Amino acid sequence: MNHKKLSDPILVVIFLISLSLSCSCTKQKDPDPELSIQEGSQTRTAAESNMKFYVVLSKASANIVSADYSFTNGTAVSPGDFTSLSGTLTIPANQTLTTILVPVKADPLNTRQPNLQFTVELSNPKFCTIKTATAKGTIITEDGSYLPTDNTGYSTPLTYPGYTLAWSDEFSGTALDETVWNREFGNGNSGWGNNELEYYTGGPRNILVTNGNLVIEARKETVESFNYTSARLTTQGKKTFKFGRFDIRAKLPAGKGIWPALWTLGSNISSAGWPGCGEIDIMELIGTYPSRVSGTLHWKGTSGGDATIGGNYYLVAGDFSQEFHVFSLVWSQDKIKWYVDDKLFLSGTSSDTGNAYYPFNADQFLIFNVAVGGNWPGTPDPSTTFPQRMFVDYIRVFQ
Repeated sequence: MNHKKLSDPILVVIFLISLSLSCSCTKQKDPDPELSIQEGSQTRTAAESNMKFYVVLSKASANIVSADYSFTNGTAVSPGDFTSLSGTLTIPANQTLTTILVPVKADPLNTRQPNLQFTVELSNPKFCTIKTATAKGTIITEDGSYLPTDNTGYSTPLTYPGYTLAWSDEFSGTALDETVWNREFGNGNSGWGNNELEYYTGGPRNILVTNGNLVIEARKETVESFNYTSARLTTQGKKTFKFGRFDIRAKLPAGKGIWPALWTLGSNISSAGWPGCGEIDIMELIGTYPSRVSGTLHWKGTSGGDATIGGNYYLVAGDFSQEFHVFSLVWSQDKIKWYVDDKLFLSGTSSDTGNAYYPFNADQFLIFNVAVGGNWPGTPDPSTTFPQRMFVDYIRVFQ
């Protein structure tokens, strides 16, 4: 049989033409690059600023790529919070990135409120396809330095017969008085001995002096290995007290797992330990019961453990988060009385300790804090909203 060889010139040409036609039939067009927009954020300040959105191509193109963009209000509303600008963005040939700048309106007061959001959307792409069409813009306002609150509620006078105002903090400035107050940090020993869940930061996100109030704010956020932050202030080593009338005007947080407290510890805690130093709880609230506060004495019993007396005060209507109330302690030699809005609800005397040492005729220092979780309040659940805040209008000590 006579077989022609592929090496014959005519056959080689025919083979190459056939191969070329086959390749051109199977070759596919390069897909257009994909366009994506990334989320943006900007802290609101006392001056107008710009929020930047990055718009990115998956790869460079030989063409000028474009797309239209537009904005939709959310909790941030144009023109009060930002300037809504629609238009067309372009990315030059052989490049992969451009930006959209959105003016964020100024707030001279720097008001603290939940972060504000709006949406930007891409449409009508040219020489590209859209992979991510929408992105959220967040105006960060949760860290503002001004936080107003309704001042309604009970108040007490600046004078009492037989007493002189010995010291007060009206929280009328914009900063904590560091000559009096200490900022605690961390989670203490096993959640400050109570298996609490918060991390005390001491920072401005959790401690704020504004609009005539001290604000202690608990947040749901992760620091170290803890899922909540809050603050705890003490006067330990800076200011101590023995006897007198203490008035603290405060509005309290509420919710499962929330535990605000206004209290004292004996100044000799480093040597006597707890509960030997003595603890006076002027006010504690368990957030599950927002219309109830408690007062308690803790001391070292004859068995060496914690011994207590305590009592509760209940509001007839409403709860302690709705308006200010005044929590008062009238403390004298061998006797202590607790009041809410000048209504007596608990008394304690040295005879209550029996044969144990009564530590409440010695110096004590103040503690203000908002705990999250712990053995007594339990863990927050989905019904607990954050942030939670305790507002303190004033503390006044009369002697």
